[in-house]
Amino acid sequence: MNQNPLLQSFDTAPFSKIKNHHFLPAIKQLIKETKSEIDVIADNPVAPDFKNTIEALEYTGEQLNRVTGIFFNLNSAETNDEMQQIAQQISPLLSEFKNDLLLNKKLFKRIKEVYQNKDNFNLNPEQNQLLDKQFKNFSRNGANLSEKDKEKLRKIDTQLAQLSLKFGENVLAETNAFQLHITNEEALSGLPESVMETAAQTAKENNKKGWIFTLDYPSYVPFVTYANNRELRKKMSVAYGARAFKNNAFDNQEIVLKIVNLRHQRAQLLGYPSHAHFVLEERMAKSPENVVEFLNQLLEKAKPAAEKEFYELENFAKKTDAINQLQKWDGAYYAEKLKKQRFNLDEEKLKPYFKLENVINGVFTVANKLYDLTFTEVFNIDTYHPDVKTYRVTQENNELVAILYADFHPRPGKRGGAWMTSYKPQQIKNGENERPHVSIVCNFSKPTSTKPSLLTFNEVTTLFHEFGHALHGMLANTTYASLSGTSVFWDFVELPSQIFENWCYEKESLELFAKHYKTGEVIPMELVEKIKQTSNFHEGMKTLRQLSFGILDLTWHSKDPSNSNDVKSYEKQAFSSTRLFPDVKENCMSTSFSHIFQGGYSAGYYSYKWAEVLDADAFEYFKENGIFNKTIASKFKENILSKGGTIDPMELYIKFRGKKPQPDALLKRAGLLKNN
Repeated sequence: MNQNPLLQSFDTAPFSKIKNHHFLPAIKQLIKETKSEIDVIADNPVAPDFKNTIEALEYTGEQLNRVTGIFFNLNSAETNDEMQQIAQQISPLLSEFKNDLLLNKKLFKRIKEVYQNKDNFNLNPEQNQLLDKQFKNFSRNGANLSEKDKEKLRKIDTQLAQLSLKFGENVLAETNAFQLHITNEEALSGLPESVMETAAQTAKENNKKGWIFTLDYPSYVPFVTYANNRELRKKMSVAYGARAFKNNAFDNQEIVLKIVNLRHQRAQLLGYPSHAHFVLEERMAKSPENVVEFLNQLLEKAKPAAEKEFYELENFAKKTDAINQLQKWDGAYYAEKLKKQRFNLDEEKLKPYFKLENVINGVFTVANKLYDLTFTEVFNIDTYHPDVKTYRVTQENNELVAILYADFHPRPGKRGGAWMTSYKPQQIKNGENERPHVSIVCNFSKPTSTKPSLLTFNEVTTLFHEFGHALHGMLANTTYASLSGTSVFWDFVELPSQIFENWCYEKESLELFAKHYKTGEVIPMELVEKIKQTSNFHEGMKTLRQLSFGILDLTWHSKDPSNSNDVKSYEKQAFSSTRLFPDVKENCMSTSFSHIFQGGYSAGYYSYKWAEVLDADAFEYFKENGIFNKTIASKFKENILSKGGTIDPMELYIKFRGKKPQPDALLKRAGLLKNN
């Protein structure tokens, strides 16, 4: 046990010393130690006050939190069979520990006493927020239940923890299991040379001749966008949509039904009509009714535009290739052709201007111009994979702001998509401001033997998005870790990420980093203009797609799902108001909807659109005063990025903007306002 690196004190995570077998004993030991810390607080004979109860509880389990953070981050970014088995053992232990904490009678009694007497303690706003958060955390999660119901809650939570892990493992296994192996070069017609080169490299890595395409985004998206062979596009599209929906060992249908039913039972046990009612009580939206109203308002504006765009696309496919019925595997393909015809912009022509290293320098330069941050790549910090880059982030006087990890390319042990996470939170303790260790994880095309990693414009916006989250983590400046950085209401957390995407569309910003990887030539301004013009291309259809996901999420979580025993038909019903393409019987969205069944977005997928209203309104403020205006940037840093969850988000937003957000800013930007 003494040799276990996870039980030693460390600053940056000691990845090279950690072996899989270290995790389980370390977590068991740290749970034991944390329980002892909690017992000391619960058994304290001194009358409860803020310091000996609320603050003391905040500082328990720090090493446990760090070690579990390392484990689950690795299980997403660099997993293997052994790790997944360990996760299935660790998950119930943590679930049991969490319940032991939240259902601890003596501890809750002390918290309640401090809460009821808070006016006597002369608390500052952040201390008030911490007290409020802790009290709600206990009262909302079963502290007031009878012993019998507490036992029911424990069982439900353990099951849910294991089911969501299994859900994610199945999606990853299904993604990795599919390969489209092509040996006939004619079948590659339409595909850009760079896409073919990557596919040839994948085949070579698999000891096969020809080309291999996978369901990883950098392989899948270009294939369905450019391949002329309609049958092969169909094969790829159907395979992607059928993940974990094949009645095989990795099928998620039963898991989906179990998860939604257990979530509903849990909410009912805690006195809420549904899981969505439970979740949304602690969000800016406050209730499912408010979310439904919000989604419907956007649907009213987006649906006519989406139907018009779809009709145009269908006509275009009919004229171009005599396609009578547009299918899902035709959407991206004909949209790309139509966009090219309408704007004379070929997405592939943009890629040479977006070499990954240049785009990384671009986000760093934008962050420097806005927030005076300097990023220096360092090579003495341990990483979990050779692909991972590490940076020391500083401000004037070389003062450390954060450590940043960046992991950019797909591999078999890494789940799809892109995300930001943390290996060490920011907090101020014993007079020292402990700085955070933040990580961004993406899945961008790898360099090939002849070309560096060149990003699509969509990948550029993804990098800016995740970096916006990272800024929220890195610039955190609060006393308590549980209120720091991205520890905010879920429908507020996407504001820093989504606002940062706006700099991708601005000439002044693009000139800093969009340079041709061979010639160094800055991206021509007519291309910048076209990027701006095309930013609203098919905005109606894009909005409808996002709304459909939000509606599906809410359909699963805002009512009693116990009568539904067929995932597919339940989903079809949810999509009825947003469907444009014919349904594909072999496909099901829910079985691979990791955001809501594995990530933390259940009853919260609407947050992306909610935060878009905030980001459009906030960026308008920058545009009015200059996109690199230091005064506005300082206000954003001071009121949004540094404050975490210490103050109500709407209050923070008004402090930054001077007024509440206007939804019209989003509709105007999206080109969905009637008078536009």
